[in-house]
Amino acid sequence: MSAAGGSRAVIAALSANIGIAVIKFAAFLITSSSSMLAESVHSLVDSGNQGLLLLGGNRARQAATPEHPFGYGRNRYVYGFLVALCLFSVGGLFALYEGVEKIRHPHHIKDPAVAIGVLIVAVALEGWSFRTAVHESQSAKGTASWVQFIRRAKSPDLPVVLLEDFAALIGLALAIVGVSLSAATGNGVWDGIGTTAIGVLLICVAVVLVIETKSLLLGESASPEANDRIAAALVAGGDIGRVIHLRTMHLGPEELLVGAKIAVRPEATFAQVAQLIDEAEARVRAAEPAARLIYLEPDVDRG
Repeated sequence: MSAAGGSRAVIAALSANIGIAVIKFAAFLITSSSSMLAESVHSLVDSGNQGLLLLGGNRARQAATPEHPFGYGRNRYVYGFLVALCLFSVGGLFALYEGVEKIRHPHHIKDPAVAIGVLIVAVALEGWSFRTAVHESQSAKGTASWVQFIRRAKSPDLPVVLLEDFAALIGLALAIVGVSLSAATGNGVWDGIGTTAIGVLLICVAVVLVIETKSLLLGESASPEANDRIAAALVAGGDIGRVIHLRTMHLGPEELLVGAKIAVRPEATFAQVAQLIDEAEARVRAAEPAARLIYLEPDVDRG
């Protein structure tokens, strides 16, 4: 997954959400709709989340230091985790609270046509952002399903934007239904039900993001395909008998740590072993460019 593709999707989402948040807040002040307030806060949280993703990408590019010799690539995972927590607490729990309060104390929506018009405009803007995220994800997704892509992606940017935009579109539909039913029946409870549904939706999406980004923070291995390419590259020169064991771990979306124990001929000299290790590292980097740090341990094959 290219960092540029992820950044384009994040910037598109940020641009859309800032505009959406402004018009939603204006509509809330006019209509007093709790669904509109929940959606306003949702868009505001999404804007902050995209800012966090961009900040994480910038921090991840810092050069390695003696204190952090493997670099700062995992900053993108840290900020992705913060995004999930913000979506859960500020977005989901706030909408849930507002929805319950509106159900307990319903009130009439003023100018529902304004609310519905704003929500329709928001659908168009969110649809543009979602379309951008889908387009940028296509090459990285390949033949995998969208669920597989979100679960296996090593960069949090595109999965976060995809899930946020998808949740936003569903949330907007729920808000339109809630406002429309409240206007048609004169019962503000429907607006509260729509707001509660938005809160539950945001919490569910946040839980998925927490699970996936937590796994990345703990340190995920390379994909099975990447591991196979690395193992094949190690033995491709014919001077390594076999790979005794191989361990990989992502230090960042585009940075992979590779450690392997390799079997060499018992009669090989120190100079020969050093040369075959250099050649093996070159083959691995050619086969898997993300393999930035490679540590090979030579050993005698004891079967």
